[in-house]
Amino acid sequence: MARKIKLGFILHGVGRTWNDWRHPDRDVGASTSLKAYAHQAQLAERGKFDFLFVADSLSITEKSSPHYLNRFEPISILSALAAVTTRIGLVGTLTVSYSEPFNVARQFSSLDHISGGRAGWNVVTSWLGDTAANFSKAEHPAHDVRYRIAAEYLDVVQGLWDSWEDDAHVADKESGVFVNPDKLHRLDHKGEYFQVRGPLNIKRSQQGQPVIFQAGASNDGRAFAAGRADAIFAAAPTFEDGVSYYADVKARAAGLGRNADELLVLPGIAPIVGDTDAEAEAFYNELAALESLETGFGFLSRTFNDHDFRQYDLDAPFPDVAHIGLNSQQSGSLRILNEVRAENLTLRQIVQRLSSPRGAFVGSPETIANELQRWFEGRAADGFVIFEPLPGQLEAFVEKVVPILQARGIYREDYEGETLRDSLGLPFPVNRHAAARGAQQAA
Repeated sequence: MARKIKLGFILHGVGRTWNDWRHPDRDVGASTSLKAYAHQAQLAERGKFDFLFVADSLSITEKSSPHYLNRFEPISILSALAAVTTRIGLVGTLTVSYSEPFNVARQFSSLDHISGGRAGWNVVTSWLGDTAANFSKAEHPAHDVRYRIAAEYLDVVQGLWDSWEDDAHVADKESGVFVNPDKLHRLDHKGEYFQVRGPLNIKRSQQGQPVIFQAGASNDGRAFAAGRADAIFAAAPTFEDGVSYYADVKARAAGLGRNADELLVLPGIAPIVGDTDAEAEAFYNELAALESLETGFGFLSRTFNDHDFRQYDLDAPFPDVAHIGLNSQQSGSLRILNEVRAENLTLRQIVQRLSSPRGAFVGSPETIANELQRWFEGRAADGFVIFEPLPGQLEAFVEKVVPILQARGIYREDYEGETLRDSLGLPFPVNRHAAARGAQQAA
């Protein structure tokens, strides 16, 4: 089958920055509005998007961005959206650092059944150190420890999802056999961080297991994503960044014996579509006018573990905060520090840069389609996770950009099947117990 662009849409309620909620057309209650999310979900499904995506955070302060201050828990809103959609995937973020594997396995398996095999789990480790205070923890785990936890955690969850072989649920009323006990398996996991007996109290779903997403960007993150993820939500500010990241994680996956084509790289983008390039530029300026240094401070602070950068002189050299970033959002903080060193930037210059980034996707429908195609065919991306920077932009993308991509033969005309794995072109995961049984019989 010919390679096609994959698309996800991120549900960001009142917006992703600190000030875009102030746009006159923005619904200020959108982050906790099922009606608003249902409208976006159905619009994205009309555009044949592969999935909806819900980001998350478990720690806020009064200076957090508005969407993060007041929002739904991911599994809850995705379960509700499963009832008003039929084909689009439902991907939720849930941290391994502040949850239990058995509960998470149940939650995502339940969502998978509710949706008919459309669930995906974005596996994160959480970077904000003060999250520990919300979970009776004395301290936040170190960066490398978080990824060791993540690897074992995923072993446990996927092991629990394989508790049932696909034909274990007999439900034969005549014989009185509900489940074949030989095909229901305990996990009996005893590891460095978790001891979990199992089995899971819900059978495998229509797609076998939920799809695994990850956003690995640091060296530890890339290694984890290359080895364990089905799709990566990537950060690539430029085409060149995208090409470099794409080549790196695909090579890592191949080096681990994986089929690199079964690891999808999906950069996050915020396209601004106008009927002409000039109109799109005007829309961008409209968005930029809403922003202030507060947005730049917000993104910078969040990247460096909620560190308060307002205490420094804006026009002095950038402060020495490398030690803070390394145990927080390591890749993002290192990218900022590298820019500071390479261009000798002050704090003001970085804050201004973060306040209203233009991005590579601003223009007419044709211009946007050209750029998407360039990234796709140039191996900078297998697809994209789309933010809506301004109200109405998702509708403009669906109605004006999607038809161009379809006419060029690089985007689907309709869904290929019923599950998220069908949409993404991912193989059905063979139950490990059934595979072992088959191997024994063959021997």
